[in-house]
Amino acid sequence: MTTTEALRELLPEGRVFDDPDVLAAHSRDRATFCPAGTPAALVRARSTEDVSAVLRWANEHGVAVVPQGARSGLSGAGNALDGCVLLSLEKMDAIIGIDPEEQVAVVQPGVINGALAAAVAERGLFYPPDPGSRSISTIGGNVSTNAGGMCCVKYGVTGDFVRGLEVVLADGRVMRTGRRTAKGVAGYDLTRLMVGAEGTLGVVTEVTLSLRPASAQPLTAVAFFPELADSARTVSGFLAEGHRPSVLEFMDASSVKAVQQIADLGFPEGMAAMLLVQSDLGDAAPAELAAFEKVATAMGAAEVVVSDSVAEGEMLMQARRLVGDAHEKLGKALLIDDVCVPRRRLEEMVTGLKRVEAEHRVQVLCAGHAGDGNMHPVVAFDESDADETARAHQAFDAIMALGLELGGTITGEHGVGQLKRDWLGRELDEAGLSTSHAIKRALDPNDILNPGRVLPEAS
Repeated sequence: MTTTEALRELLPEGRVFDDPDVLAAHSRDRATFCPAGTPAALVRARSTEDVSAVLRWANEHGVAVVPQGARSGLSGAGNALDGCVLLSLEKMDAIIGIDPEEQVAVVQPGVINGALAAAVAERGLFYPPDPGSRSISTIGGNVSTNAGGMCCVKYGVTGDFVRGLEVVLADGRVMRTGRRTAKGVAGYDLTRLMVGAEGTLGVVTEVTLSLRPASAQPLTAVAFFPELADSARTVSGFLAEGHRPSVLEFMDASSVKAVQQIADLGFPEGMAAMLLVQSDLGDAAPAELAAFEKVATAMGAAEVVVSDSVAEGEMLMQARRLVGDAHEKLGKALLIDDVCVPRRRLEEMVTGLKRVEAEHRVQVLCAGHAGDGNMHPVVAFDESDADETARAHQAFDAIMALGLELGGTITGEHGVGQLKRDWLGRELDEAGLSTSHAIKRALDPNDILNPGRVLPEAS
């Protein structure tokens, strides 16, 4: 009996697909340079029971299962393996409940981030995590990678808002973790263990999220710098004064130029970097932006523009939101990095990227969440040129090495997946790696859950 036949016997009609075109369309995420195999079947789960049945069968027969959401990831964690079952959670997209009194939402993993944010806003509430892919990425995918976004500098990442999970384990058992209460420390923190595990320890089928009261409409400022290092020094100087803006973003000259090519926002030419900051402090927002202007000017900003309206601020924010699209329209192959360093080392990070660019003779563009020290360098290159392609991959590795040298991490929010699993072996010490492998063996002894992702081979 084939995998498809077996699964069709287990599941209700309309769940299992094996059309080659359908499988090919679902075989990879957005990590272009990570390999993708040929799956045996695609299951579009519609319930926890569907997921449980698939994992129970796969565990008994030693078949790999690759969980998928919207496939908007950038690390290859959602890419197919030869002969695997692709387990799509996209159809599990119900907002089960929003509780304004307790300030929580309970959702299925296929709910789109932006749709949840809009739904809770109608109830006077706020869900802060806002990855750049918020219009397409799912909550389940956000949980899988512990995604962040532009509001992280003040509000934190996805994991900071996950109170509890429903998770299907490798053998098909259903586990509840966490709680709905605001506090609770009973037992091991299994919720935190699952957040960021990229589908290697279990499959999330329900998420309980904490919410915040709606914040005030933000005001925005933007500063332009002739010198790259001055922008980084402004970030650390401003935050060192005790300010916590709701957004503090960075764009280098190449990223600004790329955005200008698809949306002329009238930014000045000849600048090395731009910082964009928002404050949602209501009546106190103008004072916070004035403090930013003062620090930026003292650090060498050539121009600081403070918006006087929410609409103007949203126009400025649009520049940052367009970075990903602008990079893709360069017409080059892209290697997208995601290193995070201590804020005091941000100057060394952004200036170091220019050295990498010069040394490897490829274009390196950079934008990122400066308030967190989380940069997203992008290596752009001509993949038809074998020599340039090799240099691009060397530059990508050099950027990760730089991040580690500066006391940082190889990924702030995109995850490890396939793309960085070997590098995880350099970031973690021996005890950390062996403990991670022990956890994986305990929860997935037959190694069916997204095998070959996140953890490097055990030594």
